[in-house]
Amino acid sequence: MTLLITIFAAVVATYKWYTRKNDDSQLSILVFMYWGASLMWMVDAVFEYAELKAEYFSPAPADMLNDAFLGLCVVALGLIVWIVRLLIKDPKGVLRKSLQKESVNN
Repeated sequence: MTLLITIFAAVVATYKWYTRKNDDSQLSILVFMYWGASLMWMVDAVFEYAELKAEYFSPAPADMLNDAFLGLCVVALGLIVWIVRLLIKDPKGVLRKSLQKESVNN
């Protein structure tokens, strides 16, 4: 489940990045994070399949729920890291202008 969720997030982020004319929002960072996580979960799935064989395809519902929660947490953490990086870099200067307006008004 973690693999499916991160691949879905990677595909959506890649589509959004590819359809933009410019990368002001630095979506490429998000794309690389999600594809990296997808690759990590793919390697994990291969090794788990090598260990469990046919049992790999019939997980317990509790395991599927845990995997889904972990996948959603990975996607959320990737978004948080991307947003913090975007705020720090501030490519369009929106945050800087906002802070300058507040300092002038005070």
